[in-house]
Amino acid sequence: MKSIKKRMAGRRDSLISFGIVILAYIVIQIMISTGNISSSLKGQLVPICAYIVMAVSLNLTVGFLGELSLGHAGFMSVGAFTGIVVTTSLAQAIPSAPLRLAIAMIIGGIFAAVAGVIVGVPVLRLKGDYLAIVTLAFGEIIKNIINVLYIGMDGKGLHFSLLEQRFALEDGGKMIINGPMGVSGVTKISSFTSGIILILITLFLILNLVHSRTGRAVMSVRDNRIAAESIGISATRYRLLAFVISAAFAGMAGTLYAMNFSTVTANKFDFNTSILVLVFVVLGGLGNIWGSIIAAALLTVLPELLRGLNDYRMLIYAILLIVMMIFNNSGLKTHLLEKRAARRAGDPQKKTELSDKEEV
Repeated sequence: MKSIKKRMAGRRDSLISFGIVILAYIVIQIMISTGNISSSLKGQLVPICAYIVMAVSLNLTVGFLGELSLGHAGFMSVGAFTGIVVTTSLAQAIPSAPLRLAIAMIIGGIFAAVAGVIVGVPVLRLKGDYLAIVTLAFGEIIKNIINVLYIGMDGKGLHFSLLEQRFALEDGGKMIINGPMGVSGVTKISSFTSGIILILITLFLILNLVHSRTGRAVMSVRDNRIAAESIGISATRYRLLAFVISAAFAGMAGTLYAMNFSTVTANKFDFNTSILVLVFVVLGGLGNIWGSIIAAALLTVLPELLRGLNDYRMLIYAILLIVMMIFNNSGLKTHLLEKRAARRAGDPQKKTELSDKEEV
């Protein structure tokens, strides 16, 4: 009976999440059509969607798995540059931009997942600070590899080399990735609609994963690995699964993000980006999907909204960060969450009082 109630509560949360995202999309579309949104804020809609997907996916690793990863931007960069290569290669074969973007995001997610397997197999043997240091190193390694990567395309297909350009392109050929200069002349095909669709897909898959048997196994490994293994749960398998799924969604977010800019360099996916996404997760609350969404959207938009207060903009931003951090670690939040859980499950004390009255 309890398991059925938990499933129903999980489905209700999912439906509420989808409803709020769709409602936000409708409101913003109305604001765009009526001209009640600034051009700078309009240009941030796609990056906000990408950051939300990044935050939700990282929360799967940090919040539900309990492992600190500082290389999430590395997976994002793998998806970003893979998506650019795919969309450029398919430009003639697939004229439809939304379809081309969808294929690019899927392939970008697959490549990021492969990178997650390559990194996760040795890295997840470590714990705590050691795992964080190695994932941080992975992100920097990916950035440096892209800085020495040269990919071009002509009538003979794709050409690539490392360290320096060792190939010559035919007439009409095009350089896609040009080493430290990155990519220029990208056709921007990302849209706010595609970003919302990706958010909905991410929420659907991750919320279902969290409320499934696999999700409970992942959280049991987080809470007590020895106890989980004693009842037959493979800690290595479930840790790697959560890590790879998180990397795959980061790669898809990277493709969405990259296809919103005409120029993309590896420096856009450095250590600071990983820390920024981690801030979204920590301030939103570990294991709190909705907290990650709100924190990612608010902290991305907030600097732009405060631009009119030039002298106090960063001060207000810092104060809000501190207030959010204090609230997340306060007893007030714990009390509110306990009250909410009691309301959902039904207060046993009230049930006892009602039963006593009925007996009288």
